[in-house]
Amino acid sequence: MDLSEVRAHDSAAVTDEEREAAVLVPVIERPDGPHLLFTKRADHLGEHAGQMSFPGGGREPSDADLEATALREASEEIGLEPTEAAIVGRLDDIRTVTRYGVRPFVVRVPDRRYEPDEREVAEIAVLPVAGLTDRANYDSERRDHPHYGNIRLYFFRVDGYTVWGATARILVQFLELATDWEMPPEADRVVDPDADFPV
Repeated sequence: MDLSEVRAHDSAAVTDEEREAAVLVPVIERPDGPHLLFTKRADHLGEHAGQMSFPGGGREPSDADLEATALREASEEIGLEPTEAAIVGRLDDIRTVTRYGVRPFVVRVPDRRYEPDEREVAEIAVLPVAGLTDRANYDSERRDHPHYGNIRLYFFRVDGYTVWGATARILVQFLELATDWEMPPEADRVVDPDADFPV
């Protein structure tokens, strides 16, 4: 894995959504290769309950900027100290179905035990990049969305976890910049707008 393209990436900003948020894409180096840290959101949360996500959340008025938002939220959710996060670069902002503009920051973090805040995080999962780039663990679908029209959803299934939704969109760009993985040009299937999600 090479993060130089992440560092050099000229990221696109989203500035016209109702709310702002930011997340960290935490990279952990291990002897068997690089890993990414994800959180599994608590089941009682109103938005995206039970889904896999990157540490982060909504901007507060006290946050100096969106980088501060991501670092504060990661500290609250998993106990990552801001001084432990070495920021590599930014990915493109994304829009979510909940009308957020989300800014992802790629960071290197220590390989240590992190403690989930049980009010927001049910579990912390550290998944190998080798598993995320294995084509056998990936599929995608197209469906119509009431706000965004025809959209493509991505699904990464590794070690019993499924990364999808906004987090998978961030992951796709990260993998394309940092590894030799390329998103297949066509979706694996087209489904009706009200079809169940395959997770």
